[in-house]
Amino acid sequence: MSSEPFDAEKPAAPAHKRRPRYAGKNPRKFADKYKELNPELYPEMIGKITAAGKTPAGTHVPVLVGESMHALNLQPGQCGVDCTLGFGGHAREILQRILPGGKLLGLDIDPVEQPKTLARLRQAGFGSDVFEAIPSNYAGVAKVLKQQGIEAVDFLFADLGCSSMQIDDPARGFTFKADGPLDMRMNPNRGISAAVLLEKISVERLAVALRENADEPHADRLASLLAGKFFSNTDDLVRAIDDAAHDESGDTTRRVFQALRIEVNEEFSALDAFLRSAPGCLKAGGRIVVLSFHSGEDRRVKKAFQQHHRDGVFSEISEAVITAGPEERRANPRAIPAKLRFAVKS
Repeated sequence: MSSEPFDAEKPAAPAHKRRPRYAGKNPRKFADKYKELNPELYPEMIGKITAAGKTPAGTHVPVLVGESMHALNLQPGQCGVDCTLGFGGHAREILQRILPGGKLLGLDIDPVEQPKTLARLRQAGFGSDVFEAIPSNYAGVAKVLKQQGIEAVDFLFADLGCSSMQIDDPARGFTFKADGPLDMRMNPNRGISAAVLLEKISVERLAVALRENADEPHADRLASLLAGKFFSNTDDLVRAIDDAAHDESGDTTRRVFQALRIEVNEEFSALDAFLRSAPGCLKAGGRIVVLSFHSGEDRRVKKAFQQHHRDGVFSEISEAVITAGPEERRANPRAIPAKLRFAVKS
């Protein structure tokens, strides 16, 4: 028998908890996909998922990488900005081309994903002397450069829209494929959620947003049924859209979610501000490359580049939009809507 006195306040040793068994090849719930969410620990599984033309949950496969790097025409020693850092796939490619001697700033407003990306790039060997992550919307790139004491850079790169890891996580509220809070904010600490937006927005304003942000053909009808209503989660909104539009294909639901995401994050006003200030951030001969994913974004990029070209600010712009080839489309379906345009500062 032990002679050690009994201590009623001494906490009991925690019971050993086994890691839950991986539920089949593809667990349905995002939180249960612990193998996909830790790609560095399960490279074989990640390889199989990628080979099947899918994006592992919580990750992002960069699109048009070769075309983007060709358009940027990167050289060792250059300094530039990845204006939408995201998962860091393009940033890694850029860094490999501007070293030795180069420096990359990575902007992102997502406080959830940016620290993860910074950790990945540090682990890949890119120290603070060559890469710095800055919490900022890309609309403020000129302000960031001023704060860094940089007059102008050799290149700007922007990959617009939403990243796969944001869409995949139901807790962020971007997806209509799984239930979650109706949020959609890229920075959950700022602005109002999609639920609050819908509750406060007028029918007229919502109809405009549906048309301009997503080319929604049923904008007026949907706006009259959705504006001013409270939806507690994404499933509630999906059901309301289905009741209004009998959306068997899911296309209407996708367009409504896209329009709301753009409105919540004020994406078009941020893009317009970025396109106005970008030329002043570039050195002579500096390059800007923009990847967009729907017509509203691409129209803005195209018109801004054309206007700067007419004004003599840009000496060269891409003659036609550049899209993913058949092989990349098969390997990564999320590359299908991608459109690339570039310009060169005079």
